[in-house]
Amino acid sequence: MANNDDHEFTGEAEILKRAADEYERSNPDFGIDARKTALLVIDLQEGFVAEGARMWTPQNLRILPGVKQLIERCRALSVPIIFTEHVHDASGRDRGLMWDVPLNRPIKDGALRIGGKDSGTYHQVAPLPNEKVIQKHRYSAFFDTDLHTYLRGCDVDTVIITGVTMAGCVRHTTEDAIAEGFRPIVVREAVGDRVPAVTEWNLFDIDAKFGDVEPLENVLRYLENLDKSN
Repeated sequence: MANNDDHEFTGEAEILKRAADEYERSNPDFGIDARKTALLVIDLQEGFVAEGARMWTPQNLRILPGVKQLIERCRALSVPIIFTEHVHDASGRDRGLMWDVPLNRPIKDGALRIGGKDSGTYHQVAPLPNEKVIQKHRYSAFFDTDLHTYLRGCDVDTVIITGVTMAGCVRHTTEDAIAEGFRPIVVREAVGDRVPAVTEWNLFDIDAKFGDVEPLENVLRYLENLDKSN
């Protein structure tokens, strides 16, 4: 027999589902102008994606097909692609107070060191020589980097966001994107985290507060339509 807590949780889940369904019905067709759009690939590094690496989870591998499709499409259209790499020096001084966060223990123990084997972008989605790579020391790709300046220099007003982790670097980058004046579009099948439910909750929250969450097929379709219009 379920207790009161179970009933409360079920009720909350039903409310969230109804709210999400209502939002989807009322949310207008999002649309993008790919000529003013850039693709962000957040922290898809060997240390997060390579099986057996210290920061690896199965969810991070599952998003690779979608990310690859977006990279290929954006390259074909000359849409700017920016890759981020979350790295630190051995002292940990560039990490600040986050050095002692429990989930970051592998980093404290040597993961994602600058120049380390696990710090570079995963080989299956490696950047081309002419593509922008930003090394960062905080969750947001905007914090203490030249990302804002680079995007403005490319005449970008919209960013398609992919990568890991959803509750960490992807979310912080999304929130800072809209704060910095860029429209964020998070691609549902191209972001991941340690636990699928964490990804789903953050996608719901971002869609309601900070930007658009769109399925991969929608984003690819808009990019395809732009190509046909040229």
